[in-house]
Amino acid sequence: MGTSDNNGGSGMHGRTRLDHVGILVHDTDEALAHFSGRIGLPVIGQEELESPRVRLTYLDAGNICLQLVEPLDDESDAARVLLARGEGLHHLGFDVEDVEAAARSVSLEPELDPRIVQGDGRVSAFVRGAQLHGVTLEVTAIAEPLGALELPRTRES
Repeated sequence: MGTSDNNGGSGMHGRTRLDHVGILVHDTDEALAHFSGRIGLPVIGQEELESPRVRLTYLDAGNICLQLVEPLDDESDAARVLLARGEGLHHLGFDVEDVEAAARSVSLEPELDPRIVQGDGRVSAFVRGAQLHGVTLEVTAIAEPLGALELPRTRES
């Protein structure tokens, strides 16, 4: 899987690649027992965001990251999704050149301003509108090559 510069005339233009897969979890430590302990994926960083109140844990899965998403309050969208659907796939995160333009171009509601947030030191936005095929999309500013992220280390890998 590589990057794509041609999207057939629609969608996200410019360089686009799958950056991470977000997995919604009730408890990060329990999830790490599986993903890191059993499967062997090394933790490359962890952070807590104030808005939305979530703990994000990044695992190196080779050509992409797994991002464990643990809601830290009952008010966030992630908490509501976790309550309604349980643990599992939350979103696909794509690296893009222009976060706002990409979020608008694939949104089902492009007239609404994208909600720009920051995670792992990069600007990102969740695409507005109904989920397609049960999957939420996130667009994120292009990152350095895997492993180059300057995330706080949480445990030795």
